[in-house]
Amino acid sequence: MNHSKPTPEHSPAQETRMNDMTGFTTLKDSFATRGLALTADERVAMDVDGLLPAAVQTLDLQEQAVYARFRSLDKDIEKRLYLMGVCRENRRLFYHGMAKHLTEYMPIVYAPTVAQSIQRYGEFYFGSDVAYVSIEHPERIKDALRQYAQGRDIDLIVATDGEGILGIGDWGAQGAEILTGKLAVYTAAAGIDPARVLPVMIDVGTDRGELLDDPHYVGNRFKRVRGERYDDFIETFVRDSLELYPNALLHWEDFGRPCAAPILDRYRGDVLTLNDDIQGTGVTVLAALVAARRIAGTSYDDTRILVFGAGTAGVGIADQLVDDMVLEGGMDRADAMSRVALVDRYGLILAGQEGLTEGQAKYAHDPSEFAGLDDITDLAAVVDAFKPSVLIGTSTRAGAFDERVVRAMASHVDRPLICPISNPTELAEAKAADVIRWTEGRAFVITGTPSAPVEYNGVTYHIGQGNNALMYPGICFGAIVGKARLISDRMLLAAAHAISDMIDVNEPGAAVLPPVSSLTEISRRVAIAVAEQAIAEGLNREPVPDVPAAVEANTWHPED
Repeated sequence: MNHSKPTPEHSPAQETRMNDMTGFTTLKDSFATRGLALTADERVAMDVDGLLPAAVQTLDLQEQAVYARFRSLDKDIEKRLYLMGVCRENRRLFYHGMAKHLTEYMPIVYAPTVAQSIQRYGEFYFGSDVAYVSIEHPERIKDALRQYAQGRDIDLIVATDGEGILGIGDWGAQGAEILTGKLAVYTAAAGIDPARVLPVMIDVGTDRGELLDDPHYVGNRFKRVRGERYDDFIETFVRDSLELYPNALLHWEDFGRPCAAPILDRYRGDVLTLNDDIQGTGVTVLAALVAARRIAGTSYDDTRILVFGAGTAGVGIADQLVDDMVLEGGMDRADAMSRVALVDRYGLILAGQEGLTEGQAKYAHDPSEFAGLDDITDLAAVVDAFKPSVLIGTSTRAGAFDERVVRAMASHVDRPLICPISNPTELAEAKAADVIRWTEGRAFVITGTPSAPVEYNGVTYHIGQGNNALMYPGICFGAIVGKARLISDRMLLAAAHAISDMIDVNEPGAAVLPPVSSLTEISRRVAIAVAEQAIAEGLNREPVPDVPAAVEANTWHPED
């Protein structure tokens, strides 16, 4: 690449910055460097000729060495540390490898292995790959964002406060590692230019005592700030972010129950924003439900949903399924909501119970509907009383969908959809093989982390992964390419139906979600559907005459 001649993938601001680079600065810019893939002429033009050995190696050849080293490592955490080190040094090389080994790398780079990186962050910390902003210094937010972006144009800002990480809870500033995994999936799946993404760790403290007492903990050493001061800080963060990058999409990642839904509700009507724990997971489950109905030949009227785990994710899933029943199924909203019941750690959520969140309260049923239910904490008994066709687990209670519960589902519905999607794997409500066996092969199953195919009675059952990675890359890329001002409910539904259309309903044992190996095609379809829906609703800031062409033109390729 000759820095004296702007290339299509770089903005004028990026070109100015790159033209100012020389020598080691250029080589150390992980977004720009191609390492040994630079030709002799490029090395002279970029002033790095004397800083590299003579050999010119293609990305393919370099990637072979990376993959061999990856395979030589025994522990998943070691593999992740190695791969993310490659990413910090050479984004093109890293993403070239991700494209070649997507199925193998995904559970290492993202869930479930990222949880280990977060829990052991202080032990392994040796450099930052995110922007950090502290509630102690709201006046420095813009500086932190600028320092990370280094003059690059930004399309996407992904932020976390580390309170609701996966299924492992509050990990404070160590939650920054969820961002590195998330961003890797964004680029590997949807082809979003990694140079145009800004990850932000919002450090507001932590309530995890073991971190506050750990001398190696890297974050603020005080209890989580809440209330008005927290809200004001988030408001400042949103304002400053959009002043710097007015068209950027704000992605809220792994915020805890007290903050996630209120933040999304506060901004979703005015700002291009997404919370994929609330919206992305719900859209993924909806895609599975749409496919399951097509395979089973059932309808919206046959749908009844029980969500076990009534936190942010559980309520968000319920909301997405209700929106689909109303907007696509033509149901009255009250009727649709009556078809959903929630169960939390205290049992079935009923009207009049104390301490319900706003999201829980709207799905609370009148106790009179369950007059014959003696124990609202007995999940199998709740299933018998409510007779759901869909059972969703977001509880992180390992083994909660035991044989009694699963057989109760199968006794009321010929083809139940059972979704133990809590992660990491050890916190899942059930194992796919058990669900298939206990339902004599009649259940549709999706799990939160990868599950091997299940052999039962001569049929191979493929298990869909209910991972929001199937959704959020395409949703956000589609919103960006479609020049959207907002992400609407119908844009989310368009994403779900785009995925369900990929399922072969005639294949015995077919999964109700496409495999992670098809992630790039999934993301492309979702992006097109989302962008076209934004335009259909008049939510685009400027014309986009040919959406598929725009998606292709804006897709970043590491080889370019």
